[in-house]
Amino acid sequence: MEKIHKVISENIISVKEAKQLVEENITRLSPLTVPLRDAHGLVLASDVIAPIDLPGWSQSSMDGYAFRFANWKPGQLLRIAGEVPAGSKATVPLATGSAMRIFTGAPLPEGADTVVMQEKTSVNEGLLNILDASLQPGSNVRPQGSEINRGQTALEAGQKITPAGIGFLAGLGINKVDVYPLPHVCIIVTGNELQKPGEPLQAGKIYDSNSWSLQAALNQAGIKHAEIIYAEDKLETLSAAINESLENADVVLLTGGVSVGDYDFVSTAAEQNGIERIFHRVKQRPGKPLFFGKKKNKFLFGLPGNPASALSCFYVYVEPALKQMAGQKSSLRTLQVPLEGSFRKSTALSHFLKGYYDGSHAKLLQGQESFRLSSFAKANCLIRIGESTNECRPGDSVEIILFR
Repeated sequence: MEKIHKVISENIISVKEAKQLVEENITRLSPLTVPLRDAHGLVLASDVIAPIDLPGWSQSSMDGYAFRFANWKPGQLLRIAGEVPAGSKATVPLATGSAMRIFTGAPLPEGADTVVMQEKTSVNEGLLNILDASLQPGSNVRPQGSEINRGQTALEAGQKITPAGIGFLAGLGINKVDVYPLPHVCIIVTGNELQKPGEPLQAGKIYDSNSWSLQAALNQAGIKHAEIIYAEDKLETLSAAINESLENADVVLLTGGVSVGDYDFVSTAAEQNGIERIFHRVKQRPGKPLFFGKKKNKFLFGLPGNPASALSCFYVYVEPALKQMAGQKSSLRTLQVPLEGSFRKSTALSHFLKGYYDGSHAKLLQGQESFRLSSFAKANCLIRIGESTNECRPGDSVEIILFR
């Protein structure tokens, strides 16, 4: 695929071009050193090297008895010379003809190399009779360094840290790691008609839903805290809000004001703050007036004000960009699946339609208008119909963006 390096600002562009421009302009955040407990879900920025052997000594993997296999023959009774609990070690070497009681995780006493399970023994007057005919040298023993040796790479850079990864590194005594952080995000909500939920609705007003849905979508992407700024439909107010948000945020999500009406100031306010416009308008429905710009290593997405448009643009463009900044892959899955039902469109725009995927077919939901969230609330995917496709019939293959 030939890359698009030029900035497209005036002309309406395709979805393919828009996604490519976002991907090419987004930059990865600088690594940070964070406590291991806070690293879950983040991507390692550097290799983690094991500082010790794991296990640090040969240890028992069972409750049983430790002995030296070469000094024993079937039927021979061994004198029990003591015991080794987990967290301690034998104070004297194991003598020939003897065994020691040992517990899971305890280090083998000097001179021992094999452990027999307690269930396969009998003890009488301090003498151990081994009843395991299948026992081999080294049975039930975890050799020193059998999981990893000191100096080996425990986890590689670029690997996402899982709960098991955190446990593995903690077991090596590591409590800090270098990772790519998740971006800081600020949501700017514009619109004089908006009112916060929880208060009696005033005449001519509507409740703000965009900041709520976007905040939830960010949370799902791993970003737990996002600042929210409410701005009036005034150029100077919006410009000041953008300036404030750029102080701390890596990404600004602005909802509303990206169209061409008398109160749509996003493009001008962005320019006043030194934000380079990459594109403004995409051949898609919903979300045609989508704005994307950057200022050095900070980015602004101007999302449409209609709730379904804003959320659709988030899934198509914003979520992959946020993950890219953190060195991660998008958590959304793109699949080709057969369509249940049919669809016809009359415009040469890519359509992102609210749908439900049942594991075999994708079904279009009722209520596709850009202001409707009731149908979006039931959706588990977006069904994409390309700009060059006019009609889809039952069974036709369609692309879906499957939500996590």
